[in-house]
Amino acid sequence: MDYQTLLFEAGDGVARVTLNRPEVHNAFNRRMLGEFRQVWSAIRDDPDIRAVILTGSGDKAFCTGIDRTEAMAGPDGPSRSPSPFEFDDPGRALGPKSNGVWRPVVASVNGMACGGAFYLLGEADIIIAADHATFFDPHVTYGMASAYESLHMLPRLPLGELLRMQLLGSHERMSARRALEIGLVSEIVTDGRLAETATWIADAIASQPPLAVEATLRAIWRGLDMPRGAALESAYGYVRLGNAPESVSEGQRQFASGQRTKWRLR
Repeated sequence: MDYQTLLFEAGDGVARVTLNRPEVHNAFNRRMLGEFRQVWSAIRDDPDIRAVILTGSGDKAFCTGIDRTEAMAGPDGPSRSPSPFEFDDPGRALGPKSNGVWRPVVASVNGMACGGAFYLLGEADIIIAADHATFFDPHVTYGMASAYESLHMLPRLPLGELLRMQLLGSHERMSARRALEIGLVSEIVTDGRLAETATWIADAIASQPPLAVEATLRAIWRGLDMPRGAALESAYGYVRLGNAPESVSEGQRQFASGQRTKWRLR
């Protein structure tokens, strides 16, 4: 498809989605929200795609959230419901899980990630960052509550760190080093090797039996929403579906061949 705000390419089991508005630090507008819905739908419906890399154009910003120069309401334009209980949350268009994508998403943070970027990072599976990346949320500084963004990041950050970042707003930015220390990112990449590292991770995931990968992914995310006992009771369903005969046979053939996976130490 022809996208104006995103770059999309796919091959060898991996899709690469790039936010492509570098002139506004990859902030999202109504058009980008609509194009994210389209690209996630395309990925969801393509069985050849086994992993996704998500990044931003340039080296200054991954995403800086909403484009404040536009009136934001949803991917199809402003919506004015008379009910105070209705709100067009942009995250419904941005997040892969919110759009039914259960392929592992590797977020490659190439600069600033703030505000609405947490919709994307909150639903990514693996986050890596350039050494100059920073994380912050300016909502409260500009008189807005950070509710959706905070809740998306709640499973990823220690409570004290989340509160500090959200309540200090624009007054402080979290460094990539601190993000690594607290587990928000799993790796910091230097010397311009961010794209190379993201590709290695995605290629490794895509090389494995897809049903086993998807079942594992679904089990982990589902467990976030359930008490431990209930989550364990549901695990058999994911084992039953993920351990399909063709998936197990593929793994067994690899094991029986005697060729072991070449691994790296992190």
